[in-house]
Amino acid sequence: AMEDVSAKFVSQKISRTRWRPLPAAALQPPDIFATGSWDNEDNRISIWSAGDLGNAGLNGEYHGEPHLLCDIQHNGDVMDMQFLDQERIVVASSTGTVTIFRHHQNNQTLSANHRWDKAHYHVDQDTSCGGAACTGVVCNNPEIVTVGEDGRINLFRADQKDAVRTLDNADSSTLHAVTFLRTTEILTVNSIGQLKIWDLRHQRNEPSQIFSLAGDRVPLHCVDRHPNQQHIVATGGQDGMLSIWDIRQGTMPVSLLNAHEAEMWEVHFHPSDPDHLFTCSEDGSLWHWDTSTNVSEKPSFLHQGGRSTAYLSHSTINQSVVSAWLSNDPTKDRMEITNLIPNQTLSVNSLDVLGPCLVYGTDAEAIYVNRQLFA
Repeated sequence: AMEDVSAKFVSQKISRTRWRPLPAAALQPPDIFATGSWDNEDNRISIWSAGDLGNAGLNGEYHGEPHLLCDIQHNGDVMDMQFLDQERIVVASSTGTVTIFRHHQNNQTLSANHRWDKAHYHVDQDTSCGGAACTGVVCNNPEIVTVGEDGRINLFRADQKDAVRTLDNADSSTLHAVTFLRTTEILTVNSIGQLKIWDLRHQRNEPSQIFSLAGDRVPLHCVDRHPNQQHIVATGGQDGMLSIWDIRQGTMPVSLLNAHEAEMWEVHFHPSDPDHLFTCSEDGSLWHWDTSTNVSEKPSFLHQGGRSTAYLSHSTINQSVVSAWLSNDPTKDRMEITNLIPNQTLSVNSLDVLGPCLVYGTDAEAIYVNRQLFA
């Protein structure tokens, strides 16, 4: 259904795309999204409107294209970004700096609201040799957690000048991404295939649990937690595999699913319909994984990862909700997978999904919006 997708060509490689969260009672689909760029002379944070639904054609199809509301220069590559609230966006830079930008909706401008310079940094024996990339950021207003190439974890509060807490040598390898498990716990993934849980109530700089991919230490690049069942976690990494973990049992993934042919850059459960999951990759594809229906008459796209078969026999029947993601025999189940970008080009670096809408950005200097994801 490519005709539902509107494209906007921009003169920069897009590293991140994020929908602005909707107010709690909102009934309308999301409209405003932010992008960040990388690998350009002049990187930018931009705020877009997905377009005017008044442009819908006779059959309700959508013709508008995203239009730029405002933008601002950003120092370094945008490594990650997340909305803190309706107006503020937290941005992680390759320089190690973390900046909160404010979107002023009355006059459509962006301004730097607060900056933590070199929140992440490398130090050699005698000199500070400058910043280390801040690779990931996650917000739970007013709290902000950042991770970086330096193996540090920072906990900031939006209203405080200094870090609330820094775990200095949290990891000896690069931390690539972070998400909240619950308000006091975070999950990180690193460059040697480990998923770690950190309890922020503890003063020790040690993870409370460590999970890892068996054997190969494939770098993990992205992580997301199931919105309703917090023990279910999805990760993706350098080999393009999708790993599903049940953090209540074992230390290995429950299942490994063959996915992309190159690095998986982002994985996202749909926030309100988590039977749907989305992944994007360096190989130019964006996959929609649908476990919502029993599609047994359709061919199976599920390739079992042999490495985790020992963990597939766990019965999940005693759960009040049996999640398809933790099926006790995934080979019997069917999962429908659709590549939403049939003619692959350059890397799809980022995606975000909210309600019926998907936004994604690519190295082909374009952003794409699909407003009828489930049509």
